[in-house]
Amino acid sequence: MLAFRKARRKLRMGTICSPNPSGTKTASEVCNADWMASLPAHLHNVPLSNLAIPGSHDSFSYWVDEKSPVGPDQTQAVIRLARISLVKKLMKKWSVTQNLTFREQLEAGIRYFDLRVSSKPGDTDQEIYFIHGLFGIKVWDGLMEIDAFLTQHPQEIIFLDFNHFYAMDESHHKCLVLRIQEAFGNKLCPACSVESMTLRSLWEKKYQVLIFYHCPFYKQYPFLWPGKKIPAPWANTTSVQKLILFLETTLSERAPRGAFHVSQAILTPRVKTIARGL
Repeated sequence: MLAFRKARRKLRMGTICSPNPSGTKTASEVCNADWMASLPAHLHNVPLSNLAIPGSHDSFSYWVDEKSPVGPDQTQAVIRLARISLVKKLMKKWSVTQNLTFREQLEAGIRYFDLRVSSKPGDTDQEIYFIHGLFGIKVWDGLMEIDAFLTQHPQEIIFLDFNHFYAMDESHHKCLVLRIQEAFGNKLCPACSVESMTLRSLWEKKYQVLIFYHCPFYKQYPFLWPGKKIPAPWANTTSVQKLILFLETTLSERAPRGAFHVSQAILTPRVKTIARGL
């Protein structure tokens, strides 16, 4: 899978649906919200790993709570600095990487979601939150928003990549996985051979959600895919030229079988990048 992930904002794609008097849709009139369902028939039996699927980076971070504690994904130096209110305001500007909600991203055609989650200090109810420097919305709220979309668009398939976990023990993981199961139920696709995954095979079984879980905890649940099944090499550069070379190289070197693949088309800011952007 080639999930092209944008570092910053503006994920709107394509055209808005409009009625056609003939009752058929032209290529320019296909809804982004139903683009998988609208693919030509000859692509329905192509392995999903051979399709280019758009995704977003830090997908949940369209909103973060400036009043929340600094997340455990940050260094102690940043946590100390964040006691200054101005620092938190600056953090928020760099932590918010999307300007569309989950629902809006789905309607724009996004099907791969990069998710980082954490418990929150002081919480006693084991609630899990999305996180990127500062805490975002509750994971449960995001899952319900996604499930509502999938119910309305039964032929769309999504990839939820839980790739970073912070301040989470076994009880937190159990709570999160039960939430995932409760939210999606029979829509969850059990881990299987990547080569056998096609749109048609998923539609026949009414599967719509692939969950990738980058933690050994995945072994306890058949609907959790191991993180190694979806590698996402990271260029870690601010140079466009280096990024393009990295994407071309890693794509050409991807494993020919057995896994999906994420092309992280993102530039990573450094301290001096942020300092210049004050």
